[in-house]
Amino acid sequence: MRKKPAPDYLSGYPADLAAEVRRLIEQGLLAEMLLRKYPLPHAVRTDTALHDYVVTIKGAFLRNAGQLSKVYFDSRLHVVRNALGTHTSISRVQGQKLKAKREIRISSLFREVPLAFLRMIVVHELAHLKEREHDKAFYQLCRHMEPDYHQLEFDLLAYLSNLEATGRPLWAAVTAVTADTG
Repeated sequence: MRKKPAPDYLSGYPADLAAEVRRLIEQGLLAEMLLRKYPLPHAVRTDTALHDYVVTIKGAFLRNAGQLSKVYFDSRLHVVRNALGTHTSISRVQGQKLKAKREIRISSLFREVPLAFLRMIVVHELAHLKEREHDKAFYQLCRHMEPDYHQLEFDLLAYLSNLEATGRPLWAAVTAVTADTG
């Protein structure tokens, strides 16, 4: 059986930009750059805290998008399958009414990343409540909710490339150090 190739998170970007990220990873400089730009992980650790965080953003930008049934960190979501998070909508007929149930699941990997990365993923999944496809309207909505959406997405994909290459999460160590000194 053949080993599957590692995902190329930067495949949608210009080749010279992706090559520069790979060079920084090989030289051990990308991790340092990311830690300088995003020094601390977020404090959203529990499913309840994640739910509250998502509902707050949804309330600010998508009040009429319907209720969310569940929001949680999912340890079964694997980034290597290109799922940073998922959204699901299930419609069921109950009597004369059509009931919609919506869920957002975020990969557990993102419990220990900067808040900006978590926000980018949440904004992405919330945008799917209104826009199903990754088209111009979808990305306009993402930028409306998070003006730096595209830069955050690139930085997150660069981080995932670094994680894939080195196997070392950057902010898990920061969390452990701050927990030991606190």
